[in-house]
Amino acid sequence: MPEKHSALRRVYRHDGFTETELQQLFEVHELINFTKGDYLLKEGKRPDEYYILESGVIRSFVYDYNGNDITTNFFVENNVVIEVASLFQRTRSKENIEALTDCVCWKIDFNKFQELYHAIKNFNEWGRAWMSGKLFACKQRSVEMITERASERYLKLVETMPTVLQFAPLKNIATYLGVTDTSLSRIRKGIAG
Repeated sequence: MPEKHSALRRVYRHDGFTETELQQLFEVHELINFTKGDYLLKEGKRPDEYYILESGVIRSFVYDYNGNDITTNFFVENNVVIEVASLFQRTRSKENIEALTDCVCWKIDFNKFQELYHAIKNFNEWGRAWMSGKLFACKQRSVEMITERASERYLKLVETMPTVLQFAPLKNIATYLGVTDTSLSRIRKGIAG
């Protein structure tokens, strides 16, 4: 069993946290194991939790207007696995979240999150900083989908999330990059040389 504090300490990095505050946070997380193919969230359901990914690879995806499965994000070790919009707006999700490998996660219930978010000032500050970082990353990705070549986006994925390339099916990687499987094969072949 993984040491609970190691993954949570890596995710909840904030200079202001006291050890007591961190322990309060750690106590409300529950160890959950997922098997490859398990869904952490299904479209149409309202999420009541988010997860800290200790190990494994997870993806989020939607179905487009033609019923095609399109990967919207990948999550790797030490990521917060969350469908932000539906969790905080308390609405039904349009996304699915699926384990691509066997995964070990730490789950925190939304109500417990809310209690601590309002009770611990440093958790509130961490949350704002985390959300700002994710908003920036989302904006950057949407701009890069327009301004960068698919090969550049692929190389960025290789650099930032190499485990995705080891475990995610190529069709998932292709849709995440906004290309077809065939185009991704050509990109990989061109890079390999």
